Amino acid sequence: MSSAPLTRSEVFGQLRRELYGDAPSNEGSAHLFIILGASGDLAKKKIYPTLWWLFRDGLLPENTHFVGFARSKFGVDDIKKACLPYMKVAEDEGESLSAFFRRNSYLSGRYDDAGSFSRLNAHLSSLPGGGDANRLFYLALPPTVYHHVSANIGTLCMSPKGWTRVIVEKPFGRDLQSSQELSVHLASLFKEEQIYRIDHYLGKEMVQNLMVLRFGNRIFGPIWNRNSVAAVVLTFKEPFGTQGRGGYFDDFGIIRDVMQNHLLQMLSLVAMEKPASTSSDDVRDEKVKVLKCVAPVAMSDVVLGQYVGDPEGQGPAQLGYLDDPTVPQGSCTPTFATAVLYVRNERWDGVPFILRCGKALNERKAEVRLQFTDVPGDIFAERCMRNELVVRVQPDEAIYLKMTTKKPGVYFSPEETELDLTYKSRYKDVKLPDAYERLILDVFCGSQMHFVRSDELREAWRIFTPLLHHIESQKIPPVPYTYGSRGPAEADSLVQSVGFRYGGTYKWVKPHSACL
Repeated sequence: MSSAPLTRSEVFGQLRRELYGDAPSNEGSAHLFIILGASGDLAKKKIYPTLWWLFRDGLLPENTHFVGFARSKFGVDDIKKACLPYMKVAEDEGESLSAFFRRNSYLSGRYDDAGSFSRLNAHLSSLPGGGDANRLFYLALPPTVYHHVSANIGTLCMSPKGWTRVIVEKPFGRDLQSSQELSVHLASLFKEEQIYRIDHYLGKEMVQNLMVLRFGNRIFGPIWNRNSVAAVVLTFKEPFGTQGRGGYFDDFGIIRDVMQNHLLQMLSLVAMEKPASTSSDDVRDEKVKVLKCVAPVAMSDVVLGQYVGDPEGQGPAQLGYLDDPTVPQGSCTPTFATAVLYVRNERWDGVPFILRCGKALNERKAEVRLQFTDVPGDIFAERCMRNELVVRVQPDEAIYLKMTTKKPGVYFSPEETELDLTYKSRYKDVKLPDAYERLILDVFCGSQMHFVRSDELREAWRIFTPLLHHIESQKIPPVPYTYGSRGPAEADSLVQSVGFRYGGTYKWVKPHSACL
């Protein structure tokens, strides 16, 4: 006799128990997800599509409603029209999509107006189960309005009987002082366990895999230290420029946009000690300990770049950064940076952690690369290349180990090859969830492991604030590099000078589609 299908709340409860080891007493409660900034790009391209995918796949509690709030005079039909191009709706999902939008509502109001938030609170209370519902607020907003919005939520829109959680998008300030001011402000309104500072890179499959790879395998433990690792390289590359958004980018630059958050988060996962458990606080405690061992970055350990147009490139996409009409004339904002950091502790002392990121480069790629030291007592006339373990975050998720083997045939000579776990080949029928899917589901479940804690944020800004202030006060001119290149040659020289060795012959090859 077949059992009855699980309700959405039962699926959600099972998932939470599997992932987080507890049985929530409120899995059947009503949940309200409020998108502040519902008419903006982030909402239409990421948040609404993510909520639709979670709803479609039955991963949200049964009684969940979605409320948009923004200044625009919109309605739900306008939201639907704006979001549909990004929602990936299959032909047979029309009924489910209609059910999703029936759970949606929208209010127009001002972010600095208490009356608008009073109306929002009244609307939330009027929804099914709204008086007792748990409330999740997503601040898909520019940081300039965080103070007003969070204050209005804290004083006017907290859940009367359920829990309230607030998701805050980066940038979390511009430097240590502004970040601290924001943290103090949020702490005056919410408890730390109510605040979810989202860095979407912490939701990516291969970033989350770093902990399992490190602490779930015996073979890596003995070599994951200064005795065997020559250098660690963390890379983020984009093949396009600012694409008309230079005015926004120019306020922040590549260090604030990528290095201080995405790359530093990956560094902490690579370098941290094994936590006592997989609980959120145990994991984040170890990440903070690592960051405390990193000194502020010195200008002598940094190369800054800014892309210029490719004279042989085709079309406006190949124009230089300063050719973007939204970029201030003569801007010194870097679009590329390489920085060398050192973790001054027993495990990593002396090992360079090389952070590289940039726009308008030769490829799209994000990866973690550990290059190991040379084999001692070489008997192969220096024909053995250094071993490298590479965790490819995007695109085409993969883990591969570059190693030396005998060349096949009658020869007795070493050849560089690889052990390759490419996810599309190994897990052919598995759909990897989007980073936002994981993280929003984490907020529903109450797990903060993949979110940034206030002390973690403080240490990250401590490392980079002196460098940022020096660059901006001295107007340090970035090195020009051609659109579509690897970046400035000076960056390669810096990397080589600290011990990373180029020269391996093997390059990871994307699997042929016929094999997938």
